[in-house]
Amino acid sequence: MNPVLSKVSHVRHIGTLGHAFSLFRSSEFMPRTLIGGCSVISERHYKSMPTHGIGRFKHLLPKEAPKKKKEKVKMKQIKAATDTEYGVLNVSVSGYDMTLVEHYAQYIHNLCNRLHISVDESYALPTKTTEVMIMQDKSTKMYVDAVLKTYERVVQISQLSAMFCPIFLEVLLKNQPEGVQLSVKDHTEADYQARYKARPELEGLIAQMS
Repeated sequence: MNPVLSKVSHVRHIGTLGHAFSLFRSSEFMPRTLIGGCSVISERHYKSMPTHGIGRFKHLLPKEAPKKKKEKVKMKQIKAATDTEYGVLNVSVSGYDMTLVEHYAQYIHNLCNRLHISVDESYALPTKTTEVMIMQDKSTKMYVDAVLKTYERVVQISQLSAMFCPIFLEVLLKNQPEGVQLSVKDHTEADYQARYKARPELEGLIAQMS
């Protein structure tokens, strides 16, 4: 036999044995299941793999700066009046009908925007509840006859011209709906505190803690 052909056949024999051995090793450690008398190899590599850390993504995001604690809302400095302009004015609208009060406050706000009057804020004050008590004839007991709720809205304006102020107030009074009260006054610190409801129980607990 030709020595060259014998070497080629020997190499092929070695390659065939190596391939068969690799198949045997791979099939030896794979789980087998019997389906209809036939052996089926099922590859389930994920069973032997750890699952901790799957789904975590926060380490991929850039680090954010620590959030600062919210500071208490402080009152803004009140602008002082000049010879030609008023300071900060509160245009207050109040009444028992919330719809009328809300619409009239919106009308005042839109009017200020059209007339280029600076509107600093527009907010609602806490609703006030008033109970109407009556006394029956020949009796000393009082009974609640009705409960009235007073709604109030404030449009805070500034830099209103002293010459233009009478015209502005005349327009507001002519368009004032029935049952709605209108008042215009200078903004003070007491008006700012009135925006928040008093919580005496919480204040008492804070005083005890401190």
